Amino acid sequence: MAYLGTPSATKEIINKYSFAFQKKFGQNFLIDSNVLESIIRGAEITKDDFVLEIGPGIGTMTQYLCEAARQVVAVEIDKMLIPILEDTLSEYDNVEVINQDVLKVDIKSLAEEKNNGKPIKVVANLPYYITTPIIMGLFESGVPIDSITIMVQKEVADRMQTGPGSKDYGALSLAVQFYATAKVILNVSATCFMPRPNVDSAVIKLTRHKEPTVNVADEKLMFKIIRASFNQRRKTLVNGLKNSPELSFSKEQIVKAIEKIGKPETIRGEALTLEEFEELANAFTELK
Repeated sequence: MAYLGTPSATKEIINKYSFAFQKKFGQNFLIDSNVLESIIRGAEITKDDFVLEIGPGIGTMTQYLCEAARQVVAVEIDKMLIPILEDTLSEYDNVEVINQDVLKVDIKSLAEEKNNGKPIKVVANLPYYITTPIIMGLFESGVPIDSITIMVQKEVADRMQTGPGSKDYGALSLAVQFYATAKVILNVSATCFMPRPNVDSAVIKLTRHKEPTVNVADEKLMFKIIRASFNQRRKTLVNGLKNSPELSFSKEQIVKAIEKIGKPETIRGEALTLEEFEELANAFTELK
């Protein structure tokens, strides 16, 4: 029976192990069982599912996942939390804890080994600094994914859903559009966490597209172009692409490709839609 998810139970575990929160890991533990239940419902976890949890903390969400899923693998970077997880998850025989940085875990091999290569579901409570690398890593690595349900800062959830022209629009917005359908399941007040963060959060579910939304010849090239377009937001698209260490096109080639998609030389990357980035990438592919 999941017993964590209340202030008193969380305090008891923290005191029992004299646990010290580490700011560098963005540790904020959920203390609201209603929110936890809503996440499980929103993620649509069933007894058929293999779930990868990123950042289990003291095992609060993990307990709920173990009760709802067939199997759970929880990846935790903080070695100080491992004895706590061994305690809080001792009643469950369908969970494995890996003490590692998730960015260094071969999740594709893990899915192959534990779930016969079938699509997995990912659930995570992610600190701001690592949200984009984890989401991009999961999508770009070819891991078979059904959905990613993540707790993030509210502004990050907004960024995932925004379109061209907004100050929040960027590489993450375009990656989410390309790979998945985004839906906010619920907004979560800062009061639902211990310690209390400075901002409110949101739980967003990214359901992977079965078919690509755009027909790009070279997906990796398109994302290199997208990253270069937003690395220097104040610069024109021409200068952003010319200055990128990931790209090796001449200014003449860049201008030619931009003209080919019917855009002026002065345009900035933040004005382009996903479809226009796809056209631009295809234009560069044809120039090679």
